[in-house]
Amino acid sequence: MEYSPKLALLFVLASAMAAAVVTAQNSPQDFVDLHNAARTDVGVEPVIWNDTVAAWAQDYADSHRSDCILEHSPPPRPYGENLYGGAGGGASWSAADAVNSWVSEKAGYDHGSNTCLTDPCGHYTQVVWRKSTDIGCARVVCDSGDGLFIICSYYPPGNFNGESPY
Repeated sequence: MEYSPKLALLFVLASAMAAAVVTAQNSPQDFVDLHNAARTDVGVEPVIWNDTVAAWAQDYADSHRSDCILEHSPPPRPYGENLYGGAGGGASWSAADAVNSWVSEKAGYDHGSNTCLTDPCGHYTQVVWRKSTDIGCARVVCDSGDGLFIICSYYPPGNFNGESPY
């Protein structure tokens, strides 16, 4: 096949657009918008992106890049946190996959009794925790190339026993 400058330029533009789509699906604003949609649904004030919280989340995600093990940070932790991903799941999961998974737990939460009717529902209650006003999230592809570690951290933390999220 003969080299074509126009074809090469089209390939470069298509690649750049594909990369932009992946980045756009995992931007800080994507995480914020997804959280705020769930919060609006129950009448809770929106969260904002916090670079300090995000830096902490990024550091923690980076610490699991090599093993891809989804484990919460050891207590005492400064922030609430939700995790998503793991090894063997591919590297294409997005912010929407993570937040939608957490929000799907709403079906197992009974607001009237403030209990989880099915386990788990604590990811959902952290997403909508009314006292959490700031979030920071991170997404890293694990070194294996076949897994992701996604974390959202929440300030102030939520999910305190006996307290209703909203």
